Amino acid sequence: MTAPTLPKTMAAVQLTGHGGLDALQYREDIALPYPSAGEVLIDVHACGMNNTDVWVREGAYGSDTDPNAVSSWRRGRSTLRFPRIQGTDTVGRIVAVGEGVDQARIGERIVLDFSLYNREDDSLADIDYMGHGRDGGYAEYQCVPAANAHAVDTPLSDAELATFCCAYLTGEHMLERADVQAGERVLVTGASGGVGSGIIQLCRARGAIPYAITRADKADALMAIGAEAVIDRGSNDWVLAVDAATQGAAIDVVADLVAGPHFNDLLRILRPEGRYTTAGAMAGPVVDLDLRTLYLKQLQLHGSSQGRRSDFKRLLDYVLSGQIKPLLHSTHRLSEFHQAQSIFMAKDYIGKLVVVPDRHWDQVGLPHAQG
Repeated sequence: MTAPTLPKTMAAVQLTGHGGLDALQYREDIALPYPSAGEVLIDVHACGMNNTDVWVREGAYGSDTDPNAVSSWRRGRSTLRFPRIQGTDTVGRIVAVGEGVDQARIGERIVLDFSLYNREDDSLADIDYMGHGRDGGYAEYQCVPAANAHAVDTPLSDAELATFCCAYLTGEHMLERADVQAGERVLVTGASGGVGSGIIQLCRARGAIPYAITRADKADALMAIGAEAVIDRGSNDWVLAVDAATQGAAIDVVADLVAGPHFNDLLRILRPEGRYTTAGAMAGPVVDLDLRTLYLKQLQLHGSSQGRRSDFKRLLDYVLSGQIKPLLHSTHRLSEFHQAQSIFMAKDYIGKLVVVPDRHWDQVGLPHAQG
């Protein structure tokens, strides 16, 4: 396919520093990036929104010694440079290639593996991501390593495809770290969010049995996507509430995205030799831990962030085979990014919000922004 004629500038949302929504600036005069050797240029059609976008903007990651320190995702080793274009979950078309990349790739429809692995083995010790270590997908165009752009052939829309990558890859790696097996019971906190609702589906894909903790008004929606039972997060005693929901059956794994004051309850809920895995702390990152619960019950604790190449491949197989379904709440114009992120932060929905460059708005289909 012949490469299309490209503009010299593009529209994008730039993060200009840590702060509130005013730190995000929509501009239409950003110089168009061009792919270096081994890279491709993506015409972005849709990009999913994630909690990491907000936490990085706010500098909410703390430090090893001060949980309230303003810090980015990699803390003291931050690769974040301002201005930065955020956005991890890019879906689009390849419109140009750099040296060493087959010209035949021009025109491919792709889903982006957003991880910057920085090494050849499976270690994630040096992991980074697009939207942090380099520019991401809240833009009309994005340059990425060719190996990260995966060609797809699926009837799913661009917006639907943009619901998966960051949240579901995080969830899949959490389950992999905890070695979740078919038939095991998994308790999922924050279950109505992007990662939590993804974990419910991912558990079912591997034959595990998910139980969800969330608001009571979201119970029916979570049951519909695969939760075995839903526990009201407003319950006075989570231990008793989970025991009632499982009818006394043991919880093998806790997949926690909330932490906060219920952290020790979650360890109490786990069976002896159970596993706890986390990739978030929405209710508070600093927790009380009774080490006696940890060692007397022979528990395992796993921290997890992003995922490995093999996790992404498994996730993409689930998507393309239809084993997991997109949970697209709404789509939003790139030029209305502040409104989109405000809706995102309110958390009054289930699933994912997706941002679409204005030039592709008429192609994306429903659902559009609600409210």
